[in-house]
Amino acid sequence: MLNAMIDAHVQCLQQLKTIEPALKRVGDVLLQCLLGGRKIMLCGNGGSASDAQHFAAEIVGRFEKERRAYPAVALSTDTSILTAVGNDYGYDEVFARQVDGLGRPGDVLIGISTSGQSENVIRAVKRCKSLDLHSVGLLGKDGGALERMVDQAIVVDSATTARIQEIHIFILHYWAWQIESGLPQFPGDQV
Repeated sequence: MLNAMIDAHVQCLQQLKTIEPALKRVGDVLLQCLLGGRKIMLCGNGGSASDAQHFAAEIVGRFEKERRAYPAVALSTDTSILTAVGNDYGYDEVFARQVDGLGRPGDVLIGISTSGQSENVIRAVKRCKSLDLHSVGLLGKDGGALERMVDQAIVVDSATTARIQEIHIFILHYWAWQIESGLPQFPGDQV
């Protein structure tokens, strides 16, 4: 079984070579967002929520080099907001309501969904349109409904959730590297 899992993982990784230009374009959008004084918001459920938190931590903290902090927030981390919005408006609104409250023109939302069908992520992406936010979908399987809704979609073509999640974290690490490579190291430094 281990060899089969490794082979499936490598096969998914190989896909990335064919979408490198799209991956780089998204990384450039994220970098320009931060250089423009805007923020990155992320949302997802379960393992995708963990990936969102992981990426936000690398942007606010650091990935590989010392530099100033930049704004990124995982919308799945505030249990008071999640439970209040979930109770008052329904779970499908937990991310969209936060996009309403936190999103400003020029910000970027990364919606992570291994199926591309997560209703709360879909609603958050819909909210981006009315607020002039850029939306990115980090998706799996066939991209689902989200592929057609986001400004830029990255789809990991696999039917296995675990393989999709493994590749999603790899992509997020690539974006963190790309962003960090383009950011000034310390306040006042030039890019």
